Amino acid sequence: MATVEKEEKVAELKSIMAEAKGLYLADFTGVDVEAITELRNKLREAEVQYQVIKNRLAIRAAEEAGIAGLKEHLIGPTAIAYSNDDPIAPAKILQDFADAGGKMLIKSGYMDGKILAAAEVVALAKLPSREELLSKVVGSVQSPLYGFSAVLSGLLRGLLGTLSAIEKQKAEGGERA
Repeated sequence: MATVEKEEKVAELKSIMAEAKGLYLADFTGVDVEAITELRNKLREAEVQYQVIKNRLAIRAAEEAGIAGLKEHLIGPTAIAYSNDDPIAPAKILQDFADAGGKMLIKSGYMDGKILAAAEVVALAKLPSREELLSKVVGSVQSPLYGFSAVLSGLLRGLLGTLSAIEKQKAEGGERA
């Protein structure tokens, strides 16, 4: 690779590292072409970018982007998966691939200015999605409101029943007189 091409690639990687909401490094040793193609398709559907990178260029790009601590994870064959929208989507897809028998090994991650260890990335991948968490929050807020509504309607039914009984009693009392 010519020096100009290397400089362009470093600039591209620097831009990726600076703009990505979630960035994950993986070792793809032993993964066959068919499995990688399947993985790339899943990543593409989730609008996650995936590319194999040269460690030296990635180290230089990380230093230029001000990301310290990534160098120790850039050893051996390395692929980078990142997203500019959902910071956890790449981790979920990579971990699902590894759990399904893919030989992918997650090395590290970078999110919100922090380097993540492989165990932290796995923990993130196991978290419910944002939509699931939001629906649980909405359900938690709605549940007491429905209960409160049921109590109020029960009180109103009781009050109406009492008023109806009083009205009926007065009507019967008025006929007797």
